[in-house]
Amino acid sequence: MSARVPVTRASAPVAAPRLGESRRAGPALFVPGELRHDLAHAHAAVSDAAAPGPPYPAPPGAWLRSPAALGRATAVLLGLVIATDLFACLADLLELDVTGDIADGAGGTGVVDRADRADALYAVAGVSQMVALVATTVVYLCWLWRVRVNAEVFDASRHRMRRGWTIGGWFCPVVNLWFPRRIVADSWDASAPWGARSGHAAVNAWWTLWLVSLLAGRYAYTTSRNAETAAELRDAARVMLFSDAIDIAAAVLAIVVVVRLTGMQERKVFSGELPAPVLG
Repeated sequence: MSARVPVTRASAPVAAPRLGESRRAGPALFVPGELRHDLAHAHAAVSDAAAPGPPYPAPPGAWLRSPAALGRATAVLLGLVIATDLFACLADLLELDVTGDIADGAGGTGVVDRADRADALYAVAGVSQMVALVATTVVYLCWLWRVRVNAEVFDASRHRMRRGWTIGGWFCPVVNLWFPRRIVADSWDASAPWGARSGHAAVNAWWTLWLVSLLAGRYAYTTSRNAETAAELRDAARVMLFSDAIDIAAAVLAIVVVVRLTGMQERKVFSGELPAPVLG
């Protein structure tokens, strides 16, 4: 993860941890109520009408569960991520301003005080982002697991990855650059109405911005650690500002993906188009 280097210690790369390179990763929701009861009636109605189901039934151990609460919690926490990123952008601007003045030759007690305040705000922003990241990651992965299992119930043939990659794909080096996106895209396809073509525009846009933010954060971290002058710290703060801004956009799109995917599952469940009886 990225680190913020204090303005007053350009030659010392140690700073508070910061959410630069490890981002969220990273969505109308289910109607609350007795979901299993409603699903049982929906499936019975379909059976009575002899409506056709999807060609591949759910694998053993997969059953529908509402992701409504987890979806709402994920969206709220992604909103918290956006708030901490906005706070980090403010800290970036202050850091950029004071390092620019120092690089231009400004000095004196006033500049030192500004540098100290900028460093303190920079550190607080990093801690805030880290807390938001950890909380969001835990809840998001719980939501994604539930959505993936639901998607297997809808159509097990849609999935190119084993279920375990839903979590492991985020933490395995190299493959974490595309496995999570594939998991979400497959769940998106399986949750679409039968026979409908489901585009991945929202998923692709979210994933692209997340990767850009990730790479920008790593570059900013490396630049900060190697900085020895105020001018180099100013350049690092500029890259960090870009990373935080892109991260905000990625978090907004992540909310869109969570809301839309959960909504598609809701509509599909209550349409009664189930491949097999809902298991308790």
